[in-house]
Amino acid sequence: MALLRPQLERFPSTKLHYGPSSTKTPIRNNYSFATRPKSQCSAIAIDAPSSLTDVAGIRWGSTSLQGPREEMEDDLVIRSDGLEGFSFAAVFDGHAGFSSVKFLRDELYKECVAALQGGLLLNGKDFNAIRKALEEAFESVDAKLLNWLEKDGEQDESGSTATVIFVGNEKLVISHIGDSSVVLSRSGNVEVLNDAHRPYGNNKVSLQEIRRIREAGGWIVNGRICGDIAVSRAFGDMRFKTKKKEMLEKGVEEGRWSEKFSSRVQFNGDLVIASPEVYRIALGSDAEFVILASDGLWDYMNSSDAVAFVRNQLRKHGDVQLACEELARTAIDRRTQDNVSIIIADLGRTDWQNLPLKRQNVVYELGQAFATIGIVSLGIWMSSLLS
Repeated sequence: MALLRPQLERFPSTKLHYGPSSTKTPIRNNYSFATRPKSQCSAIAIDAPSSLTDVAGIRWGSTSLQGPREEMEDDLVIRSDGLEGFSFAAVFDGHAGFSSVKFLRDELYKECVAALQGGLLLNGKDFNAIRKALEEAFESVDAKLLNWLEKDGEQDESGSTATVIFVGNEKLVISHIGDSSVVLSRSGNVEVLNDAHRPYGNNKVSLQEIRRIREAGGWIVNGRICGDIAVSRAFGDMRFKTKKKEMLEKGVEEGRWSEKFSSRVQFNGDLVIASPEVYRIALGSDAEFVILASDGLWDYMNSSDAVAFVRNQLRKHGDVQLACEELARTAIDRRTQDNVSIIIADLGRTDWQNLPLKRQNVVYELGQAFATIGIVSLGIWMSSLLS
């Protein structure tokens, strides 16, 4: 199955996955994978009209499963009211408590609807206006969240990533901070539509994030900002925004660094930011479905396998909700160390019952076979000469 990188309209603007080992919260040592994880599901009957969307023909599946975590800090939202011609779906991956996710569930949607003028901007052609509106919405919500966390005080270190999609008949718009991912299937070909914001790795986005953090006065230890957090864009996380000085002082008290080291640190900006990257993707007749999922899926299943899995499920029964639940269960069975939240939007363009299997390219297969035989024969001949 081909893995493609689509031509996206992308406007980067100037989190907390906790590092390569993914330790957002303590992992239970006595966790048994035989225990059925807690789940939250949202189903739409396959033959029913699309009641959760203003976009005709789209069917949704969604599920959240708790992995080997002390708490379930993920959540997801699917809504259609307020955005003419578009549906809204979001996955939130929280850390250090559920407070930020609880705040974002309603507030981010309302702010996006207002900024996008009830979908008017989404239906227009001015992508700069869409990008600017979503940046303002995300940053406004983050400011409100930080103020709320300051007053609430119970989980003031709480934070959350957020990946939002706006699905229309002809296009898809993504607004993204953190490490959840969006994948599109086009006739079985895979398009990964966004990049994870992590302060480690050699890809272009990670290197940009590392440079931004260092220029802001931060440092990275073992793939974590200040040895603590392993996503570079998120809502909340006030210790890396409005309480950086307090974070330094606490680090000295806990013996994480010396007072001398602390005195040399000069912050020039926020280490974790809530400025989203915004993308717009054209949906043609070959667009089959979109998978939006937290990193609890993608760290244990690559995008090609996930798309192939969902296609096979839909060919079997056509039930997008069941396909979504089975995909999450597979991630749990693969020993994911995180919670798993998945939304699938079947775009309604594919007749799954009558979808023909892809024909194998016989000429290509024969060529591969003869090439393999030739290489093996050459190796045997050269070995006999050397002997």
